[in-house]
Amino acid sequence: MSIALEAKDVVHRFGETVALGGVSIDVPAGTMAALVGESGSGKTTLLRSFNRMIRPDSGTLRVGGEDVRAGDPITLRRQIGYVPQHGGLLPHWPLLRNVALVPRLVGATEPHAAAADALALVGLDPERFGHRLPRDVSGGQRQRAAIARALAARQGAVLLDEPFGALDAITRAETHETFARVRSEIGFTALLITHDLVEAARLADTIAVMRSGRIEQTGTLGELRRAPATEYVESLLARAASAAAVLGAP
Repeated sequence: MSIALEAKDVVHRFGETVALGGVSIDVPAGTMAALVGESGSGKTTLLRSFNRMIRPDSGTLRVGGEDVRAGDPITLRRQIGYVPQHGGLLPHWPLLRNVALVPRLVGATEPHAAAADALALVGLDPERFGHRLPRDVSGGQRQRAAIARALAARQGAVLLDEPFGALDAITRAETHETFARVRSEIGFTALLITHDLVEAARLADTIAVMRSGRIEQTGTLGELRRAPATEYVESLLARAASAAAVLGAP
């Protein structure tokens, strides 16, 4: 079952630096939002606030309607899938054991069966790939396994911290297709961090443009194009249009 993600007036500082300056965003259950912006804009700080890897100075964050500060952070993290930039797979564990980690932690009766199902869902045959170590598969296959791990316990929401950024263009496009198909089949809620507006438009229902710890505009790509709220949003759209033209993207 998908669950909503909500942030309201979230503020956080690192020393004198304002990482989040009163950020609010709603990601309805079953939808996907992308946080887009340059490095240092606050994207990762906001994302990690949802699973309490960061505890903001003030504001409210809710996952499935529950205040994230109210419960145990370990329990919270086991309920939310998380895909870091480089996958975060344990290098000395084979893929099947990596993917079975969360099902085992949450007490699933057959964690390896759940892991095998998740690997198959992302296009990795568990019989062929389950015994392989992360170093013995391609970058795209590692990221697919990381996505499988984030979904193996059928989490209702998934946080993705630039999971496709390190992939080459062809592998990236293939992994996009896999992720979009899996999300369509399962219907989980997702929050994606990316520098790439083209990627955000391909995968997300809505896009939130962040800069200097604030959200400058939220909307679909069409809404951003029709009425960019700030010069920064307009410049981001112009750069994305240039990149899409070079890549032949829609």
